[in-house]
Amino acid sequence: MGLFDRFRKTQPYEGTWVNSGGEFYGAWALSNEDYERILGLSPAEMWRTQPYLRTVVNFLARNIAQLGLHAFLREGEDNRLRVRDGVAQVLAKPNRTTTAYELVYGLVADLALYDVAYWLLSDDEEQRITRLPVGWVTRRGGDALGPKEYQVRIDDRGQSVTIPAEQILAFHGWSPGTLYTGSSPVSALRELLAEQVQAARYREMVWRRGGKVGAVLTRPPDAPEWSDEARKQFKQDWESRFTGNGPQVGGTPLLEDGMSLTRVDFNAHEMQFIEGSRLALNTVASVYHVNPTMIGLLDNANYSNVREFRRMLYGDTLGPILAQIEDRVNTFLVPLVDPREGVYVEFNIEEKLQGSFEEQTTALQSSVGRPWMTANEARALRNMPAVAEGDSLVTPLNVLVGGQASPRDAAPDRDLPAAASRHLDQRKANLVLLKARGTDQQTEMVSQVLRKFFSRQRDADRFARGGEWDEDRWNRELARDLHAAALEVTSTLGKEEALALGFTEDEYDVDATVAFLQAVTQTRAENINRTTKAQLDSAVQEESDPVEVYTKAEESRAPGIAVGMTTWLAGFATREAAQQIAYRHDLEPTKTWVTTGGNPRKEHAAMNGETVPLNEPFSNGLDWPGDADGDVDDVAGCNCSLQINLP
Repeated sequence: MGLFDRFRKTQPYEGTWVNSGGEFYGAWALSNEDYERILGLSPAEMWRTQPYLRTVVNFLARNIAQLGLHAFLREGEDNRLRVRDGVAQVLAKPNRTTTAYELVYGLVADLALYDVAYWLLSDDEEQRITRLPVGWVTRRGGDALGPKEYQVRIDDRGQSVTIPAEQILAFHGWSPGTLYTGSSPVSALRELLAEQVQAARYREMVWRRGGKVGAVLTRPPDAPEWSDEARKQFKQDWESRFTGNGPQVGGTPLLEDGMSLTRVDFNAHEMQFIEGSRLALNTVASVYHVNPTMIGLLDNANYSNVREFRRMLYGDTLGPILAQIEDRVNTFLVPLVDPREGVYVEFNIEEKLQGSFEEQTTALQSSVGRPWMTANEARALRNMPAVAEGDSLVTPLNVLVGGQASPRDAAPDRDLPAAASRHLDQRKANLVLLKARGTDQQTEMVSQVLRKFFSRQRDADRFARGGEWDEDRWNRELARDLHAAALEVTSTLGKEEALALGFTEDEYDVDATVAFLQAVTQTRAENINRTTKAQLDSAVQEESDPVEVYTKAEESRAPGIAVGMTTWLAGFATREAAQQIAYRHDLEPTKTWVTTGGNPRKEHAAMNGETVPLNEPFSNGLDWPGDADGDVDDVAGCNCSLQINLP
């Protein structure tokens, strides 16, 4: 009699089964710490009813299940082969009704909720692995090292079957009081989740039982007494004109007799409902070691840090869980279903951690020193049919062993006279590749200027207390500060550019740039202050603390503005130095757009190598990468470079 025959032959279980939310729980479950109820709810019920717990658990399960478990055969120390039979075939289709994604999703979710999970192993070819819900399983017998068997519930009437321990693969975390089970993280969240349950009930009662009054009309005590007819007439007139679909809804009423209109709306901000919810989500995320930004708390999020958080996700957050699952599968499951020596499984995280396609191709080409993909392999990526003679690697004529490092390099010059070679070397030395942004120190200097300005503005501003916004003063002071910083940055970079082009630093005239930079920094100052004023107006309207506007400006806006401004100043200094040198020495330099960075815009990638005269714009209308005259969407985050070419 096979395992599943015994599984189908049920044994009645004498115990109390509790129907709670459509699930049944045996009396034996109440004795385990893993299933300790929180406010009368099991971890499974908490997952169904608590949105923050559900958000984090689903986040973990989805991101791990999508990776897929790959199987490999290790041959020696340096070689491994991907295998698709044996354990790989079992994991690809664990049973008749479950996919690999669903199996891993359920495993991770069980570990997240209970810190324990169970797989039932069978010799049935069509039912090799079955996930057992934690609420179905209880341990029986055994010793401190592990149970002797498991009792598994198989229906809602309490029918159960006994399974030997060797046919249950148990995944578990750590608990100080046992060797073979963990402790549910939900227990650590008991007080927080209890608080959220009470807060949700309170909010529900506020909305259900609170007065639905948007505004109150009041008359002063010394107003003339109204007759019943006058009061009734006013009420009817008001409701017909300013409520429902009245013709003057949203308009401004004219009140008489000193009447006043007072709003008494329910204010969620004052009751800190939002802050409480955000704290709860942040705490749940912390318990599961998930960066709050990855699950929707975007206070300090930007493109750069979110990209890095995504890379960190598969290391610090998911890495330990992946290692836990891989170790248990390789130690206990693989030997049972695949007897070959050296077979192991691992999650396919490489695809998540690798760079963009452009970054990968550039790195691989530099590593191997020649093309690494055949024509037919490239066509297959585009779902195109293979072509004759497309299965061999093409080696360009300029790529030889010991010669060029990459087919992207230029061909070496041969048989040139010595004078011509020296001239060519000088021209190559005069090709300056300079990214259109300043150094980290220069960016930090500009950022510090902005932070000091915002701090001074916060200390002096009385806008929040009814004072007037002194637009002229703030524009004047910020323009002055930015102009000083701009002169310092461009002076340094302009002189460096002159030296790089083979001239002296005196070739760069700082005084010639003063008027232009003054106009630019004046415009930048006006734009920055205009944004600050709009944020202050919004804060007052939303009844939030305007001081937070300045705090965020110092912490977030200042560094972002500094990066963009320093990038623009670097591009300007590069072009200005070349322009001044060309004028004095009767040269006609050109400039080349060089696409750099791991993920350039398609428009910028198409412009790679585009060369135009120094005083003419590129095809996208910009004078250099990061040009302030460009559209924000065309400039933000641009990592392209400017190359100056002297004849």
